[in-house]
Amino acid sequence: MENYIYQDRIHAGAVLAGILKEKDIADGVIMAIPRGGVVTAAQVAEELRLPLDIIIPRKIGAPFNPEVAIGAVTQDGTVLLTENKQLLQFTGKGAISDFIKQEIKEIKRRMQEYRGNTEYPEYTGKTVIIVDDGIATGFTTRAAIMSIKKIFKPHKTILAVPVAPAEVIDMLSTEVDEVVCPLVPEPFYAVGQFYANFDQVTDEEVKQIIRH
Repeated sequence: MENYIYQDRIHAGAVLAGILKEKDIADGVIMAIPRGGVVTAAQVAEELRLPLDIIIPRKIGAPFNPEVAIGAVTQDGTVLLTENKQLLQFTGKGAISDFIKQEIKEIKRRMQEYRGNTEYPEYTGKTVIIVDDGIATGFTTRAAIMSIKKIFKPHKTILAVPVAPAEVIDMLSTEVDEVVCPLVPEPFYAVGQFYANFDQVTDEEVKQIIRH
């Protein structure tokens, strides 16, 4: 039995836009998390007629297994580390520092590639709506939220995602003013299980959307 609910990322964006239309966000800016989140966010921005931009959090992978997150970082140097002290000790402060520098360099490269520059317009005091195509653990999302608060000092922060597990929504709801998440399934295994089409989004697609 199929258990997806969204046709694709564009459909998910339309669902989010339908909910966000009811809110007072005329001063808003849509802040997408690449890559998949850009497709979803672009639909939201188009329907709400709001500017679209990106924030790029990057996972800091453990040296023995890059899929195991020991932290997350954003372009302004905001760093969020795991609470697993054994994992941090095993990795070592020097290695963690090196990984952070590497990821910040990669973030800036991607910002340049996707946007054409690394400087943001004046978003201070606006309502920032953070959009992704779904959340699994919330680690990089949390780093993005922390960074947005620091960089833009927004009037209000809204996290809008099509699907996420309940415990992640509970955690992130303490970091933002409001969460919009139409689907909070139980059990939750992966974001892609709730999409009929969840093809990988390319760098070129992101670039075309952001520079459109």
